[in-house]
Amino acid sequence: MGACVRIDAAGVHYTPLNRRIRDAVAGGAEEIVLENVLGQRFIADGLRGETTITIHGVPGGDLGMFMSGPTCIVHGNCEHAPGNTMDAGRIVIHGSAGDAVAHSMRGGLVFVRDDIGYRGAIHMKQYRDRRPALVVGGCPRAFFGEYMAGGLAIALNLDHREVCIGRGIGSGIHGGEIYVRGAVDARLLGVGAMIKSFGEEQRSTIAPLIVEFAGHFGCDADALLEEEYTRIGPASARPFAGKYTWE
Repeated sequence: MGACVRIDAAGVHYTPLNRRIRDAVAGGAEEIVLENVLGQRFIADGLRGETTITIHGVPGGDLGMFMSGPTCIVHGNCEHAPGNTMDAGRIVIHGSAGDAVAHSMRGGLVFVRDDIGYRGAIHMKQYRDRRPALVVGGCPRAFFGEYMAGGLAIALNLDHREVCIGRGIGSGIHGGEIYVRGAVDARLLGVGAMIKSFGEEQRSTIAPLIVEFAGHFGCDADALLEEEYTRIGPASARPFAGKYTWE
């Protein structure tokens, strides 16, 4: 098959497009370059291995869902839920993304250069050392980190003079951590979330992710690491325990 496979996706339905991608992976392609992508869904879903998929255009929903290993690099914006239930690998988006980015993500990394929609990192999970992470360069909309059970969600608020983030941050969070560059008004926190201390231990935790983000998008990692961050985590492992009725 060769080291690199190029596919023109112009006018191609997502089903045959994904079949061609799978055939290329099965044939041993180390890199797959997709041109003229426009809304095709489910790209790289369930793929394993170390293939790099470079996407020119706007991929549709659920990019990299259940993916375990490959790297997806998007040169453009991305629709909803990239990284949905992803197990391993990387998604790098040179643009913005829609709602539910990294939904239920179990492992791997997602980097978004610009803004994302609502409910980023919703239901993100973690098992032992399998710690997924979402890093957003711009502004997440409301309910960032909703129902998080593990992992890391970071909002850098680049190109914004003031902290820009939607309300309901960490609503229902019962595991994991959210980091926002700058100060966050406690009124923006959701039920079950609380602001926690941020020190050198926490800075060292997020440092590798910020360094990698800067490497992907060409910004100054040292300057970002010198900034102060608001650390948000669960107030309880069972934030809604009092909402249940017991007989």
